[in-house]
Amino acid sequence: MPPAPRPAPTAPDPGRRTLWVAGSAHALHDGYAELLFVLLPVWQAEFGLGYGLLALLRGLYAGTMAGLQVPAGALADRFGARGVLAAGTALAALGYLLAGWTGSLPGLCLALALSGCGSSVQHPLGSAAVARAYGPGARGPLGVFNFSGDLGKAALPAAASLLLLRLPWRGMVGLMGGLGLAAAAGIALLLPVLAPGTAAGPEGHAARPGAARGGFPLLFALGVLDTGVRMGLLTFLPFLLRAKGAGLPTIGLGLALVFVGGAGGKFACGWLGARLGLLWTVAVTEAGTAAGILLLLVLPLAPALALLPLLGVMLNGTSSVLYGTVPELTPAGREARAFALFYTGTIGAGAVAPVLYGFLGDAVGARWATAATAGTALLTLPLAALLAPRLARKG
Repeated sequence: MPPAPRPAPTAPDPGRRTLWVAGSAHALHDGYAELLFVLLPVWQAEFGLGYGLLALLRGLYAGTMAGLQVPAGALADRFGARGVLAAGTALAALGYLLAGWTGSLPGLCLALALSGCGSSVQHPLGSAAVARAYGPGARGPLGVFNFSGDLGKAALPAAASLLLLRLPWRGMVGLMGGLGLAAAAGIALLLPVLAPGTAAGPEGHAARPGAARGGFPLLFALGVLDTGVRMGLLTFLPFLLRAKGAGLPTIGLGLALVFVGGAGGKFACGWLGARLGLLWTVAVTEAGTAAGILLLLVLPLAPALALLPLLGVMLNGTSSVLYGTVPELTPAGREARAFALFYTGTIGAGAVAPVLYGFLGDAVGARWATAATAGTALLTLPLAALLAPRLARKG
């Protein structure tokens, strides 16, 4: 009797592996971006910089990252997403290694620009890879991908603060660069290569009435203002905590508390957005952001640290709702371009806003400049009121 045929080996799940690798890259790159806030006070002491020039350093990173996202998509079309994402991650890591090696301010500026160039690839290529792997069922996995960035924002600044207890800042930055090189190798080896249409799912896309109502520019403006508030506050937060008596480890803890709260905010505000709609969710999060910023200015250190997770929920909650609204205002088949434009605008705002608030801080002081971010948060409310009627109503 012939032997029974062996069952075919189970094919690896390309969607899950894509999500794991792309999410890990997202965590690393977002952690790189937020790690700069831990280093700003160090560089102020090292190079004798004012708030404006410190914000300009961060702006170099964020500006190059924002401006090259659309070209990164073109490179991926020509050379493949896996190779471009791995090469960009390696370039971001090399920028951090250069930052730890250079002893001059121009060298530091070059290092941050190189690292920002490398990080420009991860948002458009990572989200596109996840969307391609999961097809019409990508909304949930894209939420996980988005959340993974917040894990990196919380983990890397906290780890860097602990390392600073044992190492000089240049040694800590070198270790972070080495971590990035290892991640680049992992991307090159593990990220599946998926052709368009690989994922199985229902044919076609549902019509999107909201796409015909012209709401995307309003959503774009909301995203720009919301990001400006977040990055403006984060620029001054280390200095506000230091003025309350915090040392470098406590400053790192404070930033980690904000980012952990921000990760929770993405889940909480997704729930709120589904039940209350965009207008009321934005009203809750932005009014809460303004109130939290003003409380932060007057509270002593311990209560201020206790407030930071809740403030993080409000700071990041709006972005989760806005990100999830992009497809509703986009014609079917043009989601990738819409997300690239939305990311370019919000990350560009993350580059410009700290510079503007930084020079305002030089003119009127960090406390008044931080209060100005609370006023900016309230400017989002009329925009949300204009946008809400243009969204498709749920049946």
